[in-house]
Amino acid sequence: MTSGADLFVVCKQCGSEVSPYITECPYCGSRLRRRAPKLPRAHTPARTRRRRLRLPALFRRSRSRPERVPGGRGVRHGAGASAATRPYATIVLVAIPIVLWVAARAEPLLNAKLAIIGPLNGDWWKLFTSQFVYGNGIYAFVALLAIAIFGWLLERRNGPAVVIALFLGAGVTGALVASAVYAEPVVSGGNAGALALLAAWAAPDLLAARNHTYYEGDLLGAGAIAALLLAIPFARPEASWLAGVTGGLLGLAVGLGLSQLDEDAA
Repeated sequence: MTSGADLFVVCKQCGSEVSPYITECPYCGSRLRRRAPKLPRAHTPARTRRRRLRLPALFRRSRSRPERVPGGRGVRHGAGASAATRPYATIVLVAIPIVLWVAARAEPLLNAKLAIIGPLNGDWWKLFTSQFVYGNGIYAFVALLAIAIFGWLLERRNGPAVVIALFLGAGVTGALVASAVYAEPVVSGGNAGALALLAAWAAPDLLAARNHTYYEGDLLGAGAIAALLLAIPFARPEASWLAGVTGGLLGLAVGLGLSQLDEDAA
């Protein structure tokens, strides 16, 4: 059957020439198609413009869109879809710092006990606890906001295990790098994990932008949040910029790897 831009189509049943914008042949009544093609709008350019969603649309983005199962027996979700209806892993990553923030108001020395201040001296557990400790409200707000947004989006795409593993892995790796570089390292907060989640989510869109293909995410909005996370260490010394950069690079590598796995699975 010819395209909607032609003047007519030929009915396969009776051979009559009919309009391309009808669903049934007016001569023999045979069905030509399930639905009529959409009429072109006036003053609409022929080429399709690449649609880019802005920051508020980040919350609606999900690569695991349901697709129709052949035979009309229902729908199925993509391989990256999470079975959970709520982002429980992201909720946990945001809730723990809030609980510790409240607890630190009652115990002022709690942050000093959990954060990395100076050499580890065998206190390796601080590599994990330091990611959930914040001494400044602005730093906590920006980092937890980034974790909430990009952790949720990444969890919808790849599941909770990826979010937990990437956040903790980026935080530990960033803290280790900072401890190895500085004689008296100071590492606190989740800027490394937040940048890792952001970079892992943005990696497929960065790859699409490089290849000049369609992508949905707002890379400008994500870049603004990343720049803010990278700038915080210059105002708050407990936020290590080296740990943040390390986390972002690790998240980018993981995101590109997950994107490649999705393409191979498809």
